[in-house]
Amino acid sequence: MLKTVLGVLWRGAPKRVRRWGIWAFEPRFAVTAGAVVLDERGRVLLLNHVFRRGSGWGIPGGFLMKGEQPEDAIRRELCEETGVELERVNLAFVRTLKRPRQVEIIYLCRARDPAEAVARSVEIESLGWFALDDLPPELGNDQRRLIERALAGGATPSVQ
Repeated sequence: MLKTVLGVLWRGAPKRVRRWGIWAFEPRFAVTAGAVVLDERGRVLLLNHVFRRGSGWGIPGGFLMKGEQPEDAIRRELCEETGVELERVNLAFVRTLKRPRQVEIIYLCRARDPAEAVARSVEIESLGWFALDDLPPELGNDQRRLIERALAGGATPSVQ
């Protein structure tokens, strides 16, 4: 009975009231896109981020802009931060984080011209291409797991 009454009230409420109700009671979270970017030798691109807690080393990525598609966001972030354009982009997996409240969309990608990679943003201290068995010792365990999971679960982009 109570559900029926609440349903009638909800459906009869002005659109503005319903939007406010959804905004007030539904969870909010950030959405980011990240990429495990490989070169033609199978090395992975890692960035030493200025603002990242811990070691700073990690995969490239960033927040989506309003209305931006995730693949477009990762292409934009890579170009802005490193000058690298992507030849292939394959969705590897999506995960949610409780703290911070965030949804991460992770891609497995192939760089078009890895030699063009250079730190172009104030956010990036340095960058490098690393063999999987020679990742920086300071690289956090979470970043290592992201790389392993993307390589294990995602289809490896082919080179043409």
